[in-house]
Amino acid sequence: MQNDRGLVLRHMLYLFLTALIWGTAFVAQSVGNIMGPFTFTCLRTILGGLVLIPFIKFYYKSIKPDRTTVIGGICCGICLFLASNLQQYGLLFISPGKAGFITAGYILIVPILGLFAGKKLNSRIVVAVLAAIVGLYLLCIPEGENMSLNIGDLLCLSCAFFFSLQIIIIDRFSAEVEGVKMACIQFFVCGLLSAVLVLLFEDPKPESIAEGFFPMAYAGVFSIGIAYTLQIIGQAGVNPTVASLIMSLESCIAVIAGWLILGQGMNSREIAGCIIMFAAIILTQLPGRKKQE
Repeated sequence: MQNDRGLVLRHMLYLFLTALIWGTAFVAQSVGNIMGPFTFTCLRTILGGLVLIPFIKFYYKSIKPDRTTVIGGICCGICLFLASNLQQYGLLFISPGKAGFITAGYILIVPILGLFAGKKLNSRIVVAVLAAIVGLYLLCIPEGENMSLNIGDLLCLSCAFFFSLQIIIIDRFSAEVEGVKMACIQFFVCGLLSAVLVLLFEDPKPESIAEGFFPMAYAGVFSIGIAYTLQIIGQAGVNPTVASLIMSLESCIAVIAGWLILGQGMNSREIAGCIIMFAAIILTQLPGRKKQE
């Protein structure tokens, strides 16, 4: 049992590292819109796929994926394409904090979708999800901010739905596939589909691409290449609802990183939000009462 527990904790660590990278990369994602949202998503996801190719050649005996890995990669890639571009475009209309709060709505959508997939929820996880939503609200939404819906809110809400689908699909395939290969396929599918949007709706200039190159490179290598791969590997041993809660810590980490690195202050509302978020994660891991034989 201890070995099983240790394996779960290791997978949870992978997911926490995912949230850590996403949280520190959110500023880069916001700045990268200078080259156009679709161009930014296209370039960073293709770069993320290219980063994984040398690792695949070194780690696996063959670079050729099996059929299940290809199917999983394509399904995840389509969801990532829709979610990433909806979020990136939504950032043109609303603040990063509000976008982060609405996007993290996947922590509520995932368990609902999981019920349709036959996943069961215990009362602690339900309480943890509700607490996390309260924490996210305190963390991301400044006091007095107008919460009326606009186009940016709707785009990010749609984004949350497709991120939820991606999490459910990863839960379905992760135990049966070679995770790094599926991640690589996911990135190239997302990048190629995004390229179609670039050709249809954007006219990227070389100077704007050059200006946004470093944010794009950081987001491509770390947020895409490393973090999304860790997500697939980590989810192989964790309940999808718990996984979504851990990954939602990216909002806490983004605020804490701004405080530590950029010297941005944290008010009492944000501190309370962080505490509630971390408490929600701890709640999911508390041992339950032993059932009577």
